[in-house]
Amino acid sequence: MLNIRPSNTRGYANHGWLESFHSFSFSSYYDPEHMGFSVLRVINDDKVAAGKGFGMHGHQDMEIITYMLEGELRHTDSMGNGSVIRAGDVQRMTAGTGVRHSEMNASDKTTAHLLQIWITPATLNLAPGYEEKTIPVASKLNRWALIASPDAWDGSLKVHQDVTLCATVLEAGHSLPLEVSEGRSAYMHVARGEVEIDGQRLVTGDALKIDSATRLEMRAQAVSEVLWFDLPGNAE
Repeated sequence: MLNIRPSNTRGYANHGWLESFHSFSFSSYYDPEHMGFSVLRVINDDKVAAGKGFGMHGHQDMEIITYMLEGELRHTDSMGNGSVIRAGDVQRMTAGTGVRHSEMNASDKTTAHLLQIWITPATLNLAPGYEEKTIPVASKLNRWALIASPDAWDGSLKVHQDVTLCATVLEAGHSLPLEVSEGRSAYMHVARGEVEIDGQRLVTGDALKIDSATRLEMRAQAVSEVLWFDLPGNAE
């Protein structure tokens, strides 16, 4: 039996300018059964209203990945970085010893839709860092594209943890393998669409947790965008 986290069991907050679903405990949403998974601490599915956003605020000792799904987001930080990331872009910020940043919807007409992902770093008190990368749809169409890795392999974003993040956009009818090695765990998040795994259906916002060596096949029932995290073995 697959360990599926249905989208409708996630935490939810609506602040008017921000609509957010929380895969793990975050802010006022607390669920002791969902405090994180392995070193994965946060996946927030955020929709930010036109012209609105997160004002300047601080982070420390966290790897923060922003995966853009729709629209555009203006980023500024205390390291001197300033840019607009758009659908298809991915950003990594190492908070380390401390960093402040803001994230504002760069459009006054359209909603910005993003996944904000927090990963606990392997080492504390790192020097703050920042990078961003455009991942063309063609590079992840019906195949896994490497997004982030601990050694920045093949031009991926560098994450300071033993984590590999991949993503795909699958057309309906296409399949991809899901493989977990001995001693590893994995977490899969359906950003949009509908897939079938081992006879079970997962839709937008659903997640799959895997704690042991296994090999499965994922088949898209509609155009789907999926994120896959290869993680250190889950201690739970």
